[in-house]
Parts: sequence; structure tokens; C-alpha cells
Amino acid sequence: MKKKKVFVFLPDGGGLRNFVFSSFKEIGDEMGVEIVYWNNSLLPIKEKFGFNELTMEKLPTHPLTPIYSRARKDIELNISKKRFNDAVYETYKFPLDYKGFKNSLKSVFTWLLIKLNSSEKGINKIKKRIEKLERKNAKYLSCRLQLKEHQPDLVFCSNQRNTQNISAILAAKDLGIKTVCFIQSWDNVPKAMQVIETDYYFVWSDLMKHELLKYYPLIKNEQVIVTGTPQFEPHHDISLLQSREDFFKQYNLDENTKYICFSGDDETTSPLDQYYLEDLANAVRSLNAKGENLGIIYRKCPVDVTKRYDDVIESNKDIIKVLNPIWEQIGKQGEVLATKEDSSMLYNVCEHSEFVTNVCSSTVFDFVVHNKPCIYYNYEQPQLMKGIRDIGQNYNYVHFRSMPSKEAVLFCNDKKQLEHVVSEVINCKISNVDKGLIWYEIVVGKTPTKSSITIWNAIINILK
Repeated sequence: MKKKKVFVFLPDGGGLRNFVFSSFKEIGDEMGVEIVYWNNSLLPIKEKFGFNELTMEKLPTHPLTPIYSRARKDIELNISKKRFNDAVYETYKFPLDYKGFKNSLKSVFTWLLIKLNSSEKGINKIKKRIEKLERKNAKYLSCRLQLKEHQPDLVFCSNQRNTQNISAILAAKDLGIKTVCFIQSWDNVPKAMQVIETDYYFVWSDLMKHELLKYYPLIKNEQVIVTGTPQFEPHHDISLLQSREDFFKQYNLDENTKYICFSGDDETTSPLDQYYLEDLANAVRSLNAKGENLGIIYRKCPVDVTKRYDDVIESNKDIIKVLNPIWEQIGKQGEVLATKEDSSMLYNVCEHSEFVTNVCSSTVFDFVVHNKPCIYYNYEQPQLMKGIRDIGQNYNYVHFRSMPSKEAVLFCNDKKQLEHVVSEVINCKISNVDKGLIWYEIVVGKTPTKSSITIWNAIINILK
């Protein structure tokens, strides 16, 4: 019997960790599926891993697609704001760019599209226009030719948010090939980040399924399948564990010191993030003067290339140890992509830190799996001024409403409280782990160790 052929479509590097670096390929092989990585990322998968790969031609989307897609996103947010009578959707928008003539022209056109189409009828008009534009594009024709030549039975797309997806998925659907899309992140659905429509959608949890059906009423219940996400599977893989001695020796850490992980944010989410690191360093220095022996592991946001933390790190180099994520730059554009080795590093940072602190990051889940608490900073910095984003709006986002209670994470609501909160956590007087694990199950699903298997079972059922 001929094997069923599945194209695992990677529009960018975002799906590498879930579907290349994990056991995903191995499981699919064991189930008798012919797997081809339809690769638009910069990572040479065949060269690095020996996996069967079909490289996509590097062609742009239609010049107007990003404009229409931006309008689509804002229109969806306008519809959600009106439908649910909730101002939070306004905070998901980014301001239009009026710097320079060309940007101004694009922004005026985008604004007009939004103004004239902010309705259900209007959004359908915009979607049809995007599809029409992409079907005329060289990228669509290239994707169609590759699909006709290789004849996959199914195209599995690793995320729903990249405009590079549109031509490929349209070509597959036009050729009668089944299409599936994996929803990449826990906050994506309410943010109107769905740029493609597929036959099926794989989601992390019942929560995410409920959200997808709520925001996209044309999607039917049977099209949405709860699979979990491979994202957290490495945290359940005990083979990744290094001894404390080996880990500390590898990264030149002091075995007598208790380390707190400061997980950095991107500049958009937390533009004044360096000052929270400085606050933590001051709290640690003060506690050490009172008899503690604490240090900080600073793990930056992998895509943050700013120098904003440098002064704080240099001033506190006796306390702060920098353990950068093991990501690498690939290609002429220097795109930063995850590596397989980083999963092991993150596992051991979680395992050998006392707890993690950050601004609203999903690392709360990475650490809670290791029974480690998390502190969220929830106060503004004095450096906040007009034009700098207020971090407080982060905690109003829809995905934080999934918390079973406010105790699912430890909030530090005042800079003056930070030293006390750190001390309480270090001395095991307070913790969010019990409630955090409940939150983890709500967001990630009930079988976090079986996500890859569940995804393949769902794919095989669709193929049948």
C-alpha cells in the first residue's frame, strides 16, 4: 500500500522547535507517513538533519497583500470590539506609520480600507481581495507547480499568522489537497492573527478551541481538533536533565549560589524591561547583605538585538550571569532561529533556577512544569513617558483571562515590595506552583507529553 504523503509546511522559522527539533518527525515515520518538509524558512533542514525537504522558491507576496492583511486584522479587531463590547481589542492594534511619503501613502490607503470595510460583509470583501491578489502572484504559481509535481495528500501548516502562508494554502486548496493549520501560540486567536483558512485547525486546548469558534463563527466545530502543542514536550523529557554540578560548571555558575532567572522580553512587550532587571539586581544585592547568597541568570528574549540591558548587566556583573539562548543567525538577512540545543538549555535553566521573573511571559508555564514559581512585574517604571508603551495593558489581554485565579502567578505590584516578594519565594513562604499547574492545563491541554502523537493521529484520521 502506497504511503500517504504529508507536506509539513514551514512558512518561517517559528515552527522549527515544534516540528523539526522535537520527536514529531520520528513519530510520523513510525506511523508510516511519508514526510516532506515544504520549507520556506532559512534553515537547510536536509543539510542539518537529513530530513526529506522541498525548498520553496524565495518569492514575495503580492505588494498589496501586506496592506490588505493589515486592514483585515484591524477590521477583525473592530468587529470584536463591537461584538463583545470590550475595549481591549483596541490595544492589540499598532499605529500606522506616516514617516515619509511612501509610508504615508500606504497608511492612508490602509486607513481607508479599514474605514470602508469595518463589518462582516467588509471583512469578507477584504479576504476575497487578498485571495485574488495572491492567485495572480508568482509565489502562488510556484507553489502550485511544486504541489502538482509532488502530489501530497495533505499540507500541514505550522502556523496561521504569516502572510507567506496565503499563496501556498490557496494553491493546495485549489488543487483539492487537504489543508491543516496549527495555531502557534496561546495568545494568537483573540489578536486577529488568522491570515489563512484551512480545512482543519489544530489547537492546544479546549480553551483555544472555544476561542477559535467564538471569533470565527464560520468555522465548524468538527474542523477544530484539540491536539496540545509540542512546545512544552521537552520539559517532560528527563533525558535532557544535567546534574547541578555539570550545568553550573558548563556555564561558570557558583554552586553555592541560588539563582533567580530573569527572562527578558521583546522591546514591544516591555520597552523598559532593563529597569526591571535592575530592580531585581538591587533586591538581590540587598538580600545578600542580609545573609542570602543569591544571583541572577539573565536569559534574553531570543529575538531582542537591542543593547538596552548592557549597562545594567555591566554594573551588576558580580550578580548577573548572562546565559543567552542558543539561537543562531542564518542567511544574509541575519534571521535569528531556534536550535535544537536550546531546548536542553532551557530545560536546565528552569530546573536549576529557584524561580523566574518577567513581564507577562509564557515562561511561567516553562517553569511551573519544573515546580518553580514565577513573579510577574506589574508596576510602571519612572522612566515611562509619552510614546513608551505601558506594560500594564499586557495583563488586560484576553489570554490572561484564562487564569483560574490571580494566584496562578505571583504579581509584584510595587517596586518597594520586590525585595520582600523575592525573599518570601526563596524561603518557600509563597508560591504559585499549584494554581500555576492548573492554569498550565487550561492553556496547554490535559496531555502535554502526547501532543506530537495526538497531532499525527489527527492527521491520519483526516487522511482516512
